[in-house]
Amino acid sequence: MGKLTPSMRSMVVTTLQNPVPPPPKYPKYQSPSTTTTQVPNQQEPKSKNNKRPHNSKKPTRNKTLTPSPQPKPIFHTPSLSNAKKTFDQIISTSQIPLDLRHYNSLLKSFSQISNIHDSFSFLQYMTKKNRPNFTPDHSTYNILLTQSCKIPPNHSQDHSDLSVIRKTLDLMVENQVPPDHVAVDLAVRTLCSVSREEDAIQMIKEMGVKYSEPDMFTFNFMVRHLCKTRSLNYVYEFIDEMKEELSLQPDLVTYTILIENVCNGKNFREATRLLSVLADAGFKPDCFLYNTIMKGYCMLDRGSEVIGVYKQMKEEEVEPDLVTYNTMIYGLSKVGRVDEARQFLVVMTEMGHFPDTVTYTSLMNGMCRKGDALGAMALLSRMEENGCSPNSCTYNTLLHGLCKSNLLEDGLQLYGVMKSAGMQLEASSYATFVRALCRDDRIAEAYQVFDYAVESKSLTDVAAYSALESTLKWAKKFKEQRQAG
Repeated sequence: MGKLTPSMRSMVVTTLQNPVPPPPKYPKYQSPSTTTTQVPNQQEPKSKNNKRPHNSKKPTRNKTLTPSPQPKPIFHTPSLSNAKKTFDQIISTSQIPLDLRHYNSLLKSFSQISNIHDSFSFLQYMTKKNRPNFTPDHSTYNILLTQSCKIPPNHSQDHSDLSVIRKTLDLMVENQVPPDHVAVDLAVRTLCSVSREEDAIQMIKEMGVKYSEPDMFTFNFMVRHLCKTRSLNYVYEFIDEMKEELSLQPDLVTYTILIENVCNGKNFREATRLLSVLADAGFKPDCFLYNTIMKGYCMLDRGSEVIGVYKQMKEEEVEPDLVTYNTMIYGLSKVGRVDEARQFLVVMTEMGHFPDTVTYTSLMNGMCRKGDALGAMALLSRMEENGCSPNSCTYNTLLHGLCKSNLLEDGLQLYGVMKSAGMQLEASSYATFVRALCRDDRIAEAYQVFDYAVESKSLTDVAAYSALESTLKWAKKFKEQRQAG
């Protein structure tokens, strides 16, 4: 349902609840600057993982504050006649003239539940009733443009997929508010949001010729979106069409998007070709682009190429950043070249980039893979001495490495630290830990780890039990074979 700005809600709700009484009984409208606002219910800002640190306490809430009720919708039905009546009531009870922001809020509220043709009519009604107080501008027509772009293709009310969009654009021109590059961007993004990529490309062409060319933000958005939803050849065709029809040339951001896409697809031959095209176009790769290529090589465990990219950066006098060094250390550690990774730990510090949690965890992972779990534990101490706090990924990496190296007692101590901090177990470290306990005939402790994994929501009940069950079967078979031997 459509919503209005908070400053108008109380007035409009009262108006709708008392439609018949004479004007004195309607609440007097106050401008937003003079209204008294209630203190909202205080809530914690939500983090990305929606989790509070385990060592923190819940904030105390003010008991006198009550949750704010959900605002009632202004327009209860998509009826145009009812919308006009509601609008007239709002105007008649307003103490001061409404500004453009309030008119736009009303239009947007109605457009969220109405069809596009009634939205056109409602805007026309609002305009005629309130000139010169209300003169629609770009922000007003962009509301209708957004609504028209969200209509599904082959809608029964449309003569073609783009007819209503064209009508909106024509209406803007008729009212001396010609579409600008913002309107182009809005139309393109909205069409893409409802999977109408072909229509978005068509509107770029039409609006670029008739009204305003898309800027590079819109162009690069379209390239990135097509990379996710279409084939690479389709993307190249789009770029060629933009060159020919609108004289839009790819920039460094465009080439970066393309190279990132082909690297994610492990197509490094095409990435190399694009680097040549980029250079021929007069662009110089930046640090972000080199990091993108380096990450691609890490995906394929090609450590030598990772070093090669780093050397090329130095030759081109492109200064590596923290991401560069973290990517190199991760890539080298992944393929077992831990000694080289350690060297870059020193180099990055000398260059003013201090190792972070990602750096240390990547190196620990490589050391554990090489069987040096105790060395990884020593690195943990060094990490904490340098003021860098390990996270759950760090501890899971170490727990997995200790169990793989048959250092179960050290693993149990580390698990105790994780448990006291409320850290979750990752699937791989949980399975390895449980397997190590069962191998040592410590079944009761394995069940305790299972209980913790479920309680901490590290894994689902089924996943945790499946891992434990398969491990118990393996342990039983292993024990029988050992006794038979």
